[in-house]
Amino acid sequence: MELDLDFVRGQFPAFADPQTCDWAFFENAGGSYVPATVISRLQRFFIEHKVQPYGAFALSKQAGEEMDESYAAIAELINAAPEEITIGPSTTLNLYVLAQSLRHLLRPGDEIIVTNQDHEANVGCWRRLSEHGVIMREWRVGKADAELELSDLDELISDKTRLVCCTLCSNLVGTHNDMASIVEMAHKVGALVVADGVSYAPHVIPDMQTLGVDFYAYSTYKTFGTHQGVLWGSSEALKKTEGQGHFFNEEKSRYRLNPAGPQHAQIAALAGVTEYFDALHQHHFGDSGLNLHQRAHQVFELVGQHEAKLANMLLDYLKDRDGIRLLGQDHATPGSRASTIAFHARAMPSAHIAQQLAEQQIGVGAGDFYALRCVEALGMDPDDGVVRVSMVHYNTAEEVQKLIEGLDTILPGD
Repeated sequence: MELDLDFVRGQFPAFADPQTCDWAFFENAGGSYVPATVISRLQRFFIEHKVQPYGAFALSKQAGEEMDESYAAIAELINAAPEEITIGPSTTLNLYVLAQSLRHLLRPGDEIIVTNQDHEANVGCWRRLSEHGVIMREWRVGKADAELELSDLDELISDKTRLVCCTLCSNLVGTHNDMASIVEMAHKVGALVVADGVSYAPHVIPDMQTLGVDFYAYSTYKTFGTHQGVLWGSSEALKKTEGQGHFFNEEKSRYRLNPAGPQHAQIAALAGVTEYFDALHQHHFGDSGLNLHQRAHQVFELVGQHEAKLANMLLDYLKDRDGIRLLGQDHATPGSRASTIAFHARAMPSAHIAQQLAEQQIGVGAGDFYALRCVEALGMDPDDGVVRVSMVHYNTAEEVQKLIEGLDTILPGD
């Protein structure tokens, strides 16, 4: 069975709108399109009950019920309990607050391992703790391939390690890091693992009961929803955190690690993401006795196969070109490499390539994408960065072919 792209794209108003329908959109890692199920829920909330939720009157009750529905849906999607998740304004802020909530566990001389492959969201907030005498250890990428080697982590971990903070999938490199091995190494010395899933979550439905990490974070606006961030912590790991909200919310899971408080309408709309996944499941598989997490996982098995085909079209084109430096693996298989592909043309600025493609109604990104440390580690000009092509399941082979033909008109000849 293959993913039905006509059905998929029919769920997204962007593909029918005159302003966007002719664009090949490949900057999904910066923020994805949203399906009609999300848009309709957001619109309904703003029109029908844009009031303070959880009050006594009917409109307020309805607002609270729709927020509750989303908390339950997102928790079930990742196979977690609702009280284990915080939905805050962004992953960057969620991780910053998490770092502050764990600061009380750390003493001068304790060590935290961070990478230079990650988005800065899962680096900078931990590095700030060095102000309190905590020592930072950097797990560095290979300068040739931008990959993280487990043997290097093994040399860094010690009985002083308290936290290992790394990405499940780099927003530039695309390789799925071996989280099972990372967790085993960290837990052996009693360290907690904080996993950034932002560039992983658009392509894989994680299972919090088997992933093994202590904290997991991802962004819903990059996974077909509104601009929010989800932070999950295991029940045991959450006990180690100190609340960062108002003192009277210390025991309320939605508030204790979200000092800003929940954003009502944006959260209420998130159930539209799982509603969309269920529509895909019903279309492809029909009725089943599976729960939401299982249904979504089944759908994303089709997604993984489709995205790997798209990725390999572009990878096969790029890896054979002279003057192109490709980050990460040059072949994609489901579960090992995301369809996020970054490259650098030695003879041409990345921004120029992106601009030239834009003139052909092809949207890609150029720059460092908040992974500046990774760009610098690879010896590339940080002001130039890379070209990033980030594909998700609604992209088509025809769009990728359009991109390849566009690159052919821009890149220097072999």
